[in-house]
Amino acid sequence: MKFKAIKGKQGIGTEVQDATYVEAARWGKYRGWRYVLGLVVILFAWLVVGTGASVLVAFALSGQPDYTVLDPFGKFLFVMVGFAFFLVGVLIAVTRIHRRHARTLVTAREKISWRRVGQGFVAWFVPVCLIGGLGQYLLYPDTFSFNSDLASFALFVPLALVLIAIQTTTEELFFRGYVVQGASMISTNRVFLAIVAAVAFTLPHLANPEAISGGWLTVFFNYFLVPGLLWTVVSLIDGTTELAIGVHFANNIGGILLINAPGTALTTPALFTVSEFRATYVALSVLVIVPIFLAIAYKVFKRDKASEPVSQSDRKGRR
Repeated sequence: MKFKAIKGKQGIGTEVQDATYVEAARWGKYRGWRYVLGLVVILFAWLVVGTGASVLVAFALSGQPDYTVLDPFGKFLFVMVGFAFFLVGVLIAVTRIHRRHARTLVTAREKISWRRVGQGFVAWFVPVCLIGGLGQYLLYPDTFSFNSDLASFALFVPLALVLIAIQTTTEELFFRGYVVQGASMISTNRVFLAIVAAVAFTLPHLANPEAISGGWLTVFFNYFLVPGLLWTVVSLIDGTTELAIGVHFANNIGGILLINAPGTALTTPALFTVSEFRATYVALSVLVIVPIFLAIAYKVFKRDKASEPVSQSDRKGRR
């Protein structure tokens, strides 16, 4: 499969055969300073504009910029609204600063494989429900409570699905996509790229309440190892971030819509609520979920033809 590069988007007069999304980092305008500028634009949109939007949400709902006085629905909106601006920042950086299609953060192919995104969703959602959900219930049944207010839950679901999709996709486009592509300007070594992405993903999550209460166990297993390192490695192997996008969406649906715990980053009117966040069980369950996920993703489902290994050392001519 060949893709002819387009001037200003993918390069000039070159043909790319089975390129990975990491190699797409050198399409369009890709000098190092552009990645630095892009990072500034993205962080400004996310941390400054997005935070401002969250404050406006708090004012609109409570008359004061105080997250703590909001109800669970308000807290959910407060946290999630900023991701829309985060996404805009990512899109501006890629399309305006780098002059290439936003799709290149996902794949170097002409179309995104939504089938592969769906496979990632199923491959993660099934073991998470069985091990993370049912397994925890069998061990600690007294800690589970059912949300009897199904009317409120039904109203919450469509809004949550939209905002979760924006949040998880944006994080994948940035951490697994833009950060990895930018780091590839320094080195294309897969170990280096995976560690950079894992560290970048872990850092902003350190302030999450569950990271504080769960300590190093939660930070390592639930942020650095999975999803930070594992999902990046999978993306590098596949040559696309399609699988990771589906996985991330499934993961957050499980924690926001199905089983929620007090003291986590988002307290929501989920279908079930557990009385406390059990950091040890969650961390250990990850060790069981990961091999099941990999078996489903690569044995049960047939993967699209893998891209060529990440290699950009022979590409010349920065702009």
